[in-house]
Amino acid sequence: MTDPEAESTQMDPARRKYEFKRQLEELMAKEGSGTELITLYIPPDKQIHDVVGQLRDEYGQCSNIKSKQTRTNVQSAISSILARLKYYRSPPPNGMAVFCGTVLLGGDRTDLQCMIIEPPEPLNLYMYRCSSRFELDPLLEMLEEKDVYGLLVIDRREAYWGFLRGNRIEPVNGVTSTVPGKQRKGGQSSVRFQRLREIAINEFYKKVGERASEAFLAEKDFFKRFKGLLIGGPSPTKEEFEAGNYLHHEVQKRIIGLFDVAYTNESGLAELVDAAKDALKGVEVMKEKELMGRFLQELVKENGLAAYGEESVRKNLGMGAVDTLLLSGNLRKVRLRLKCQSCGYETERTLVKEPGKELSESGQGSCPACSAPLEVMSRDDLVEELTKMAEAGGSAVAIISDDFEEGAMLFNAFGGVAAILRFRTGY
Repeated sequence: MTDPEAESTQMDPARRKYEFKRQLEELMAKEGSGTELITLYIPPDKQIHDVVGQLRDEYGQCSNIKSKQTRTNVQSAISSILARLKYYRSPPPNGMAVFCGTVLLGGDRTDLQCMIIEPPEPLNLYMYRCSSRFELDPLLEMLEEKDVYGLLVIDRREAYWGFLRGNRIEPVNGVTSTVPGKQRKGGQSSVRFQRLREIAINEFYKKVGERASEAFLAEKDFFKRFKGLLIGGPSPTKEEFEAGNYLHHEVQKRIIGLFDVAYTNESGLAELVDAAKDALKGVEVMKEKELMGRFLQELVKENGLAAYGEESVRKNLGMGAVDTLLLSGNLRKVRLRLKCQSCGYETERTLVKEPGKELSESGQGSCPACSAPLEVMSRDDLVEELTKMAEAGGSAVAIISDDFEEGAMLFNAFGGVAAILRFRTGY
């Protein structure tokens, strides 16, 4: 039998992040009655026997809970956690987060559920808490991008700045200038007009430098997370701005490079990221943009090596024709295997899985052969199921975020499932 923890450690970072985010979405949607949901954070240096000792004390303290139902549910959750901790001699390398309790399913239905998560980063706190919802803030903070790049586009008419956080371009703000055009008004000498224009340009550069620096320096853990600044615009504007040291000295010394871009409004930020692809090699967004670029290029060719849509990609995977499987990180679907217990008829179906909502074992339709109800025999997360098919055929897998235009297109226009092919198959 496969060890889930060992399997998790073998996943690439994008898949681990997808799985981690999906688990947190499920937990966020769960709700209990009163204070019946237990959150337990165990850091890597905490002794398991100490945790067990505290849980046994908490079990005894439950006798003080007035509500019989709440008392019973909390004790059941503690017993479930204790049973699971028996399999751990010590916490995993990054610690562990345990979520257990009686979850409301709707109507009068409830279910005792327990989930253990090994976080992608070390836990630095020990916590035991009972509430109507699970405490997820320490784990949600781990989803924040750690490496951040500043983006600034500027010409003499306007400027805009923002951040590149992992795969996501985050616009912040911009300003427009009052710099007069090159044609002077009547009654002014050319020398005086040029001097006034230079003063206006200098004041505009100062305003951009001050406001952009303020935004960049306000970034959380600036000295650790802010990896560099990209500046874009036409020549000679960007060169003048960089040479004039208009930025705060801590931001100024982190300038990575200057790049030619045509737009200096909000849309110029995406153009800047594209122009700086060589400087950003290794940053996840560039890898994803390159893959989506390859897919779109193949898609427009007459006999291009591209496929999209779950059924088409599934057939190509079965034929070993997929070179790279592209899956949207926003996919939240499950693959069901259904069977008729009367005549043995089997089929498969893909359904959208809403976080926190349970899929009914019944209500999946009737057998087309004998009209008996179809029963759910197995269910798999669609991303995991397609990934296993791809790996069995030696195909590469990429989880694509929707934080950039092409990534959003994969989810919205192509159903979140696409592939770059090795050879044409007709599907």
